[in-house]
Amino acid sequence: MSDPPLRVVIAEDNYLVREGTRRLLEDGGGIDVVAAVGTAEELLDAVRRLRPGVVITDIRMPPGHHMEGIAAAQAIRARYPGTGVVVLSQHADDAYAFELFKNGTAGLAYLLKDRIGDLDELRGALTAVASGGSSIDPLVVEALVSSRTRLADSALRWLTPRELDVLREMARGRANPGIAAALVLSESAVEKHVSSIFAKLGLGPEPAQDRRVTAVLTFLRDSPQPGR
Repeated sequence: MSDPPLRVVIAEDNYLVREGTRRLLEDGGGIDVVAAVGTAEELLDAVRRLRPGVVITDIRMPPGHHMEGIAAAQAIRARYPGTGVVVLSQHADDAYAFELFKNGTAGLAYLLKDRIGDLDELRGALTAVASGGSSIDPLVVEALVSSRTRLADSALRWLTPRELDVLREMARGRANPGIAAALVLSESAVEKHVSSIFAKLGLGPEPAQDRRVTAVLTFLRDSPQPGR
């Protein structure tokens, strides 16, 4: 028996983009677009009524065209943790990314609108957030990195190569068991590396999840671009 289709709500104030995204997803199979709306208020109402597996939302929507999509994403993740959110943006803006991920990366993705045409990539992000994972467009990561101080001026310079590996996997949304599997380490070894990372980054006794978020943001902010 095949898996049930992934139920999706789309929020985009541009009618052509909204309907084009709907058609693309539905024609690809395995996805049921249960609603397509044009405002953040309509989005929150649709999620409340329909409880989709994933939401796709633009960042800027009526009434203010500022960060309504990000505010809606955070509200959805807080109220309906079973619903993942893929946020789409016209630009690789580091400020938007930091705002989106400030409370954690689980169940969230940040993609550029240019990726809508790549069905495999969009499906990958939908699948990731539906299962509580995360996804960040490589160009967004580059924007985060290039707009901040490089590794030489960062606390990251004190981390060992293995600790950087652990932090990199953490930035991909993996919890300790997933990090252990990815790096072929025991969970106890990962826990020791994580504790060392927190200590070297000067992260004190606040809740572990808060420290993980701060550590990931430090990595995204300060790590050098590939090849540099």
